[in-house]
This record gives sequence, C-alpha cells and structure tokens, in this order.
Amino acid sequence: MRQAQKAVADKVKLPPGYTIAWSGQFEYLQRAEARLKLVVPLALTLIFLLLHLAFRTFWQPTLIMLSLPFALVGGYWLLYGLGFNMSVAVAAGFIALAGVAAEFGVVMLIYPDQAVKKREAEDRLNYRADLAAAIIDGAVLRVRPKAMTVAVILAGLLPIMVGGGAGSEVMQRIAAPMLGGMMTAPILSMFVIPVAYLLWRGRGLAK
Repeated sequence: MRQAQKAVADKVKLPPGYTIAWSGQFEYLQRAEARLKLVVPLALTLIFLLLHLAFRTFWQPTLIMLSLPFALVGGYWLLYGLGFNMSVAVAAGFIALAGVAAEFGVVMLIYPDQAVKKREAEDRLNYRADLAAAIIDGAVLRVRPKAMTVAVILAGLLPIMVGGGAGSEVMQRIAAPMLGGMMTAPILSMFVIPVAYLLWRGRGLAK
C-alpha cells in the first residue's frame, strides 16, 4: 500500500476538485491501529498489575512482560514465509498469541517459585546448585501439561491453515501468528525463563 501511495503521488496529477481515498482492508487496518495504540498499552499495564498482585514482586512480572516480544518471533517468521501482510486479522492473531505466551510464562514461573520457597522453608537453599535443582524440579512438572497445550493448539490450527472455502483467507491470517508462535513461545518459557529466573534469584547465593 505504501508503494502504491508513493507511485500515485509521483505519477498521478489530479485536476482541481479531485481527491484520492484509500479504502478497503487498508482503511480498516488504520482504524484498528489507532485503537490498538490506546488499548494495547492499557491492556499490558493491567496485565502487569495483575501479575504483580499474583507474585507480590516486580521482577517476575517484568520478566514475563519482557519475554513476550521474543515469544512472538515464530509468528513473524511464519507470516514472512507465507507471504502474509499485516492486517486486522493478523493483529488479532498476535493478540491471541501474546495472551497464550504470557500464560506460558506465568505457569513456568509459578511452579519453580513454589519449589524454591519450599526449599527455603526447609533450609535447603544455601547454594546456587540448590536453587538450580529447585527450579528444575518445578519446571519439569510443567513440561507434559505444556506439551499437551501446544499439541491441542496445533491440532486446532493446522486444519485452518490447510483448509479452503469462504472466509478461509481471513481465518488463516488469524491462525498463522498463533501457529508460528507455538514453535517459539514454549521453547522460550521452558528454557529461557527458568535460566533468567536462576540468574536473577541466585545473585546472593554462593556457588
């Protein structure tokens, strides 16, 4: 659309009294972007506050929020591979993916955190190796449920991507970010978030 606008501006000379309006999906996307610029920051702020109420700290919600852009990388790559452009449907898919990625991060922090607190109560958290063992114990509990969640999401999205019929193009653009994100969000939550938790939580512990 930007290329078309530039080409028209450079090569088309309108007579007096004539104007050009760009409509269709581009117009809807512009309206959606204007609303999202207000809604998304507000939603992220509310999510952060809710996470803070759940964890009673600031660094854990901050870790989850900072991990969201990296969890969405798979969605961007799949869109690029399929040749899909940004649209309202794609934006809706990324919003849904961000919610799932945030849920992955919350779950992956809760269980290691509970395991760490249990070891603290038992006075078995004196070294960084103890912290690492507690994090592993808590993270392992979530591997199977997380794998099942990802498998169910993939099983629901794959038929949309390969199907046809009326409305399939719109549905594919909603499903594509979710499908691509399911390749990166689980990996981030299972490997990167526990390591980041270890680095942050283990700063005051002896090696």
